[in-house]
Amino acid sequence: MKLIKLIALLIVFNSCKAQPKLPALTINKNDNSLLWQVSGNGLTQPSYLFGTFHLMCKSDIQFSSQLTSAVSRSEKVYMEMDMDDPATMLGGLLLMNMKEGKTLKQLYTAEEYKKIETYFNDSLHMPLSFIQSMKPFFLEALLYPKMMPCKTISGVEEELVKVAKLQKKEIKGLETMEFQAGVFDSIPYEEQAKELLKSIDSMAASKKDFDTMLNVYKSQRINEIEKLFTKTEAGLQEHQDLLLNDRNKNWVAQLKTIMKTNPVFVAVGTGHLVGKQGLIALLRKEGYTVKPLLNQ
Repeated sequence: MKLIKLIALLIVFNSCKAQPKLPALTINKNDNSLLWQVSGNGLTQPSYLFGTFHLMCKSDIQFSSQLTSAVSRSEKVYMEMDMDDPATMLGGLLLMNMKEGKTLKQLYTAEEYKKIETYFNDSLHMPLSFIQSMKPFFLEALLYPKMMPCKTISGVEEELVKVAKLQKKEIKGLETMEFQAGVFDSIPYEEQAKELLKSIDSMAASKKDFDTMLNVYKSQRINEIEKLFTKTEAGLQEHQDLLLNDRNKNWVAQLKTIMKTNPVFVAVGTGHLVGKQGLIALLRKEGYTVKPLLNQ
């Protein structure tokens, strides 16, 4: 009986040992990629970074074979939030409102409020009275569908969740909805209201900027993304630490622990990858090798 058990253990051991090593993914010849491999610095297996775009025409969202292979090689998929948790989405709805009973009417002059009310009624077919207490940043997100040339809209993260589920990968979040809502609460509502009004006043220019950023994203010209992101967020420059830099540092601190255990696939907004305080630069500063992968 002991001999049979010993033989069984040897078979299991040898079968594990004999599993073929996966071939390395193809490195891209330049930095024009949204998909990056993180290796070295004590990691036994590489992890992956992927830059997302929160809203796009669904027909424009297509994933390369290298990307799906990177997901398959990973134990878990990390996003900014756990997009697979219904409680996260429900919590988001509850946290969209401003604190202390603030309303949009309190943030605008009567003339400004009338302009926004007319736009939401006529262009979005949404009575402003229904969303009177919502944070202006969240309201600004409702403008994006008007900038797109399609009716069927999705998010890169939303489509990536489907890939992860198909491969039976657990989805995790680097932040909670409460944390993200707190970030927007830290930026004065008056400033948010000003940005919303500016976007409505200059919809043609906003659409042009959006189209440019979308085209740069689709062509994966990652070095141009930082410049465009800075331009489009020009009114909020003093909050860049809050919106991007501090969060990037916090994520890197988490990833240093997470990546030690198992390889992971990290998908966050592309703006978080680029620049001197982006994830690519910060991970390299920590001693990791971060290389672009072919993503066609």
